[in-house]
Amino acid sequence: MGTLDAVRQLIRQGYRARPEDLADMAMQAAPLLGVTAMVIYVVDHQQRQLLPLLGDQSPPCEPTAVDGTLAGRAYSSLTPVAASPDDGRQVVWVPLLDGSERMGVLQVIADRPLTEEAVADCATIAALVGEIVVTCDLYSDTIERRRRREPMQLAAEMLRAQLPPLTFATSRLVVAGILEPCYDVGGDAFDYAVNGDTAHLALFDAVGHGSAGGMRAVVLASIAIAAYRNARRTGMDLASTYHHLDNAVRDHDRTGMITAVLAELDQNNGVLHVISAGHPGGIVLRNGRLVTVLPSPTALPVTLGDRRPPVIIQEALEPGDHVLLYTDGITEARDKDGTPFGLDRLVEFTQQALADQLTAAETARRLVHAILGHQDDCLQDDATVLLLHWLGPVAAPPAAA
Repeated sequence: MGTLDAVRQLIRQGYRARPEDLADMAMQAAPLLGVTAMVIYVVDHQQRQLLPLLGDQSPPCEPTAVDGTLAGRAYSSLTPVAASPDDGRQVVWVPLLDGSERMGVLQVIADRPLTEEAVADCATIAALVGEIVVTCDLYSDTIERRRRREPMQLAAEMLRAQLPPLTFATSRLVVAGILEPCYDVGGDAFDYAVNGDTAHLALFDAVGHGSAGGMRAVVLASIAIAAYRNARRTGMDLASTYHHLDNAVRDHDRTGMITAVLAELDQNNGVLHVISAGHPGGIVLRNGRLVTVLPSPTALPVTLGDRRPPVIIQEALEPGDHVLLYTDGITEARDKDGTPFGLDRLVEFTQQALADQLTAAETARRLVHAILGHQDDCLQDDATVLLLHWLGPVAAPPAAA
């Protein structure tokens, strides 16, 4: 018995598994790995808590925080983390991933200290479990309900169904995004795609907040996402994409308005092209330090694009550079004294995160949590970021997301 047997069993069971079966499937695979228990934890939408999926065979488990715990360290660093052996018993926390997307962690409990090879076997099983969790989540609400810590408003339900995965990585780049608040939104959205040698990124901020205004903003943002994808898939260039967005949104709502930043990166040479439609242009960091604040605005907001052609800014990136795109809910977030978070604080935070060698996904998570902390967890506006890390033009070992 061993890893291959565990893989075979999980694959065989996974074909017809319900989400409710996953906890016991993990427990049944544990003896095949020579461990006593395996427990699946999924992360909540705010990425603050790791929540166990429990079955009839699961040991007693409680939710655990992401920050300040060994489980959270595994989630944040994307590497297995082992607790010190206690009376010969050991617990290892292994990241639970869907490709580059962080889903949670797998807790492995053994009655003996685990070797590096044994931990590597657990990571292999965690990779398969992560894929099964995502597959089950596609046709059931069980896992989604577990990840929610409060009711989700209709506007947020609509918008979040259209967002891409929060993290994506290849051998040449990493893209990580995050949107707060999780359970009620005011019109922020992001999208990205990698087609051949070109990486496409977009950030949208539709005007309108509150219940009625928020729904209108979400409808506008939804149209913008659909029009952006339609333009990409038709093969339009950046300027044509901007006009396609502008026409689509204006045809639906002539008085609506969206600020946006559209970007394309040539992964072969690092040339970045950007249109900032009434929106912050973003920042470029090199070797962990700010090198460029991208000019903004270079075009009118969407629905006003027929009045003036857009200007496309070109920026030459170097391998290892980071590009941070953000909505004004980041820099304009105010504390109880009215002090804005501001661009300087944003730059300082990002530089520190890069100095700490955080992954792109963890940098985005901690940045939005810092914004929430600045406003005492009471956002006046959506806070959204999209972080691009360009690794270089040639194939390299896959980077941590």
